[in-house]
Order: sequence, then structure tokens, then C-alpha cells
Amino acid sequence: MEKIEPGKYVELTYDLYTITDGKEQLVHQSDEQDPERFVFGVTPGLVPALEKELPGKTTGDEYDVVAPKAFGDFDPEAVVELEKEVFEIDGKFDEEAIKVGGYVPMMTADGYRINGKVVDVTPTHVKMDFNHPLAGLDVRFKGKVLTVREATAEELQPAHGCGCGCEGNCESGDCGCDGNCK
Repeated sequence: MEKIEPGKYVELTYDLYTITDGKEQLVHQSDEQDPERFVFGVTPGLVPALEKELPGKTTGDEYDVVAPKAFGDFDPEAVVELEKEVFEIDGKFDEEAIKVGGYVPMMTADGYRINGKVVDVTPTHVKMDFNHPLAGLDVRFKGKVLTVREATAEELQPAHGCGCGCEGNCESGDCGCDGNCK
């Protein structure tokens, strides 16, 4: 049986709980029809506590990992006020999409896609929180390894990372990357 190690394709399921004052609350589940898929050691973004726990596991193994502040500390500087004009389409503020509590996809000045939570809308500004929704919280992952196998050459290629939406075809410069996608 193949074991999880760098370069292996992995599929797993999990229940994700937040832990507050010793009490757990289920906040997300993945299941066998839509498992988490990644190439271990290649796909970015794996929570460090999981990255430490998974090596050596094989298909069918279960895991239970508590990860303090797995998604980082809450950063008050990631809460910003933006001019309402930023959210205008054809000169009109998009009231349908920009509602308190909603998430809005945006682009950084470097062309990376990020999601922000609308915290407040005033007559002139929109307050956005760009922290991860679970920032500052302890979490617990309880799950099962479904698949471990050699990754294909395609799976080993890192995903297009500039966030411009051009799918790696930046030669024209139309996407704002000027052909320098990373």
C-alpha cells in the first residue's frame, strides 16, 4: 500500500470543527463524493498541522488533528475601508452583491484573487475584512484518507498562480500580468 509522502496524490475527507472554550462546533464537512484533493508537498495551502500528521498514512487510515490558529491570527490591519466607487459597475453601486455578511471576490494590486467579507456599508465606504473566516480560531480536523497514489505529471504541475484569470496564457498582456505570471 502506498503511503503519503511528497509527490503523492491524496484524496481525503474530513469534518472541520472550531474549538472555543473547550467546545467544538462543526463548521465544514467534505465527503467521499467531493473529497479534498492535493499532491502532498506540491499543492500549496495545506494546514501545517495536517502536513505534519499525514506522512506515512495509507488508504483507509483515519486522522484526528487539533490545529491551534490553523488559519493564522486575526489581523486588524486586514480590515479596511474602501471607497464605495470601487464597487460600482457602469457608475452604479452594486447593492445586490455588496451586502453586510457577504463575501466578495476581489483582486490585490499584484493581481491575486482574494475574498473579503463585507463588514459595513456607509454612504461613502465599504468596510471589508480580508482575514480568513477562521483566523484566530483553534480547529480540529477529523477524517479519513481515501486515496494515496503516484501523482501524474499533470497533477505535479503547480496551478497557475498569478490570480489574473488568464489560465497561464499571459503573453498578450491583456490580463495585467504583462506575461510575467508566476
